[in-house]
Amino acid sequence: MTVTSLRDGYVDMPIRRLRQPGNIVFGDKLPSQVALVDGALRLSVNAFAIDDGDDITLIDTGASNAWHPTMGHLPEALREAKIAIDRVRTIAFTHTHLDHIHGLILADGRDGFPQLTRLLVPRLELGMFRAEARLERFHSRAQPFDAGQRVSAHIETIAAAGHEVGHTCFRVMSENETLLIWGDIVHVPSLQFDRPEITWEFDADQEQARTSRLQILGLAASNGCYVAGAHLDSPGVGRVSRTETAFRFEPL
Repeated sequence: MTVTSLRDGYVDMPIRRLRQPGNIVFGDKLPSQVALVDGALRLSVNAFAIDDGDDITLIDTGASNAWHPTMGHLPEALREAKIAIDRVRTIAFTHTHLDHIHGLILADGRDGFPQLTRLLVPRLELGMFRAEARLERFHSRAQPFDAGQRVSAHIETIAAAGHEVGHTCFRVMSENETLLIWGDIVHVPSLQFDRPEITWEFDADQEQARTSRLQILGLAASNGCYVAGAHLDSPGVGRVSRTETAFRFEPL
């Protein structure tokens, strides 16, 4: 199996998006290792293609032209990776926030993946997906999935609710290697591995998001598996290890 990281672009967010326990705005006193771009936090936006030799399963699709103009570069990333869009038969979403789902449709209105046969949406977010007017032609095609369900022989789902009610991780297994594609478990890697208690303003349930982050980070560190994150600095793949007090990310 081959997994390819695809960069949809990036988004710059104000520091106030970071929250301390109790939904307290973090403030401007960031640790020195947190780099800013023109005073903002720069988040990479990544999707991941899983090629089993027959078909390709795409985890998330980026934002297309539905949000900031710095995103929507998934088609270019696919071309750069020499991935034929006609081989993408399954798309599965970690959750239904707009920077993960709108790449179903290109900026010019055409279908991004004309040979798509399975569109998998977390069951608890099916209503949210069907509320997106821009994606109306996909509403009836969406198939719900539950945490713990297998997407294929090599891909299974793990519940990681908090950032959103149905937020899900995908565990990809082949031979003796495992990759955990974890969506939005971490938004600001320069901060949240060292301080996993810090949450994000857009977390639907900040306490639950914190709990899921600790659980998934602990799982990754204990198993020594690779991880891939939607907002880890591109290409967004590496390993997690424990420190005396928290965790460390070791990028590939």
